[in-house]
Amino acid sequence: MNKKIALMVLRTWDKKGWYIFTKHQLAKLFSEDSPKTLSEGLNRLLKDGLLQRACRGVYVNPEARSFDSYAIERIAKVLRYGEYNYLSLESMLSEYGIISQIPIDRLTVMTTGRKGFYKTPYGVIEFTHTKRSVKDILQNTQFIKEKPLRIATRKTAWRDLKRVGRNLDLVNREELLDEE
Repeated sequence: MNKKIALMVLRTWDKKGWYIFTKHQLAKLFSEDSPKTLSEGLNRLLKDGLLQRACRGVYVNPEARSFDSYAIERIAKVLRYGEYNYLSLESMLSEYGIISQIPIDRLTVMTTGRKGFYKTPYGVIEFTHTKRSVKDILQNTQFIKEKPLRIATRKTAWRDLKRVGRNLDLVNREELLDEE
């Protein structure tokens, strides 16, 4: 992988709004490279700071003009690509002002995929598996144009918190009931 060509490819995708890639996607972008050449090229790009490893198999272009405040959500989306994912639990209850503590470095995501825990330079992503149907997920979450992930409604985030057996003591029940 030639550094000059790699920069050109990263800039091209940056113009399209893409700055997070899986190793599989990078292998497609640099399809002429053998697996060994690709790995060595990625290591050079990481060493030079042109790419940053978010977690195993996921890379970020930290200098991208399209880089935004949703990097951790975009990483979560890439990690569970092809699954239904939405922000819920403490992340959303905090955003709604229903719990007193704000999870600053943690994103809690419900997913139809497998559960998991990923430490990234942008914070921790915690995936919790849900068996809810696609119809149920779509009916009880909202899509906000700017956000990469759907978000749980207040009621859904509360339901999820109870279902997974999390600490309910932080919940301000008056705030929860005010909006119902």
